[in-house]
Amino acid sequence: MRRLTFFRTSKNSLHHWKSFKNPLIVARNFAIIEFCKFVPSMRVKRALLRLTGMKIGSDTSIALGVQFDIFFPEDIEIGSNTIIGYRATIITHEFLVKGLKRGPVKIGSNVLVGANSTVLAGVEIGDGAIVSAMSLVNNDVKAGDFVGGVPARILKVNNNSRKR
Repeated sequence: MRRLTFFRTSKNSLHHWKSFKNPLIVARNFAIIEFCKFVPSMRVKRALLRLTGMKIGSDTSIALGVQFDIFFPEDIEIGSNTIIGYRATIITHEFLVKGLKRGPVKIGSNVLVGANSTVLAGVEIGDGAIVSAMSLVNNDVKAGDFVGGVPARILKVNNNSRKR
């Protein structure tokens, strides 16, 4: 279940994005996140991304080209020893015609988010989960589960953590 907060607007929320976030902060976040798409050092990349307010655990690896939310990166939390695959996208907001939806993204430890996957706002991915490449994660993923597809669905349940 996605955890989103809705902020109503009278007009197109993307057109009025400056009322949600200071443009200088968005510009700083954009510069850091865009630069990090090309930084090969995981240690440097983690340190720079933490400057945006993201919480990133130790030994987490973020591949080249990963796109993080530039408006609300402080709503992203990634555990330790996790891999975020090539060109994955993690967003914490959705601009709508009559409002904005915003929600935190929490990715646990020892998780693999496959290449070119998208994780939407308000989603939690449990420890040890695997998201296959090119998946759209629009709902929570339980610890140890293997999900994939558009939208992502369970491909294999972790029987050690629960019965189905």
